[in-house]
Amino acid sequence: MFTIVLGKNTDHPRSSRQSELTSSIRELQPHSLTPSYTHPPLLPPSQPPFNTVTMEVLLGITGKDFTLIASSKAAMRGATILKSSDDKTRELNEHNLLAFSGEAGDTTQFAEFIQANIRLYSTRNSTSLPPSATSSFIRTELATSLRSRSPYTVNLLLGGYDTSTNKPELYWIDYLASCAKVPYAAHGYAQYYCLSILDKHHHPDIDLEKGLKILAMCSEELRRRLPIDFKGLTLKVVDKNGIREMEYSEKDKVVAP
Repeated sequence: MFTIVLGKNTDHPRSSRQSELTSSIRELQPHSLTPSYTHPPLLPPSQPPFNTVTMEVLLGITGKDFTLIASSKAAMRGATILKSSDDKTRELNEHNLLAFSGEAGDTTQFAEFIQANIRLYSTRNSTSLPPSATSSFIRTELATSLRSRSPYTVNLLLGGYDTSTNKPELYWIDYLASCAKVPYAAHGYAQYYCLSILDKHHHPDIDLEKGLKILAMCSEELRRRLPIDFKGLTLKVVDKNGIREMEYSEKDKVVAP
């Protein structure tokens, strides 16, 4: 007949060794497991993630001696059209044109901020920035704001004409401050439907008439594919004579050049 006694046997040598080991671990734990540095607190996001693909249309194409920029006329919030004659471009100087899309407040504020600084530089230095320098300045400002608590959520196309080289230039810039010099470009849903058209028909030596036909083909494809009415396109051309607006009929059928 055995009797089992439940309890802690403090006289057993193994129990004493375990208690000593436990006390040693407790003494070392605050020093060994606590890091010597602390992580900085995580900053809460200032706004929800930005949907980079919008119903706004931005198209750009370069030719032999011109850069052509097209932007949709509809100002939308969600599925609602607020304005049917919106101009999504700003003239930075005589040979630089900036087109923008994205959040309504950020786009206008950032474009006018860039416009004011480019004009201030021209006034102070009595010279105009070429498209390459302008794109670098825009990218720097976007990269700086991206690392702040309230970044600008804008996508941009910069079209220009370099008077020193007599060549047109087009820069694709997104809200993450990515910048690339391209022969043609698109932002928004236009990139899904129009990049294949631009890739097929674009040539570095096309004239202005063929450039207008290519953009008209893009406009016709967008009207066929998109479920919304973007109210047509505003076309502006940048060449050695400066910036001017072009007009074309949305109803004309376009034959591939």
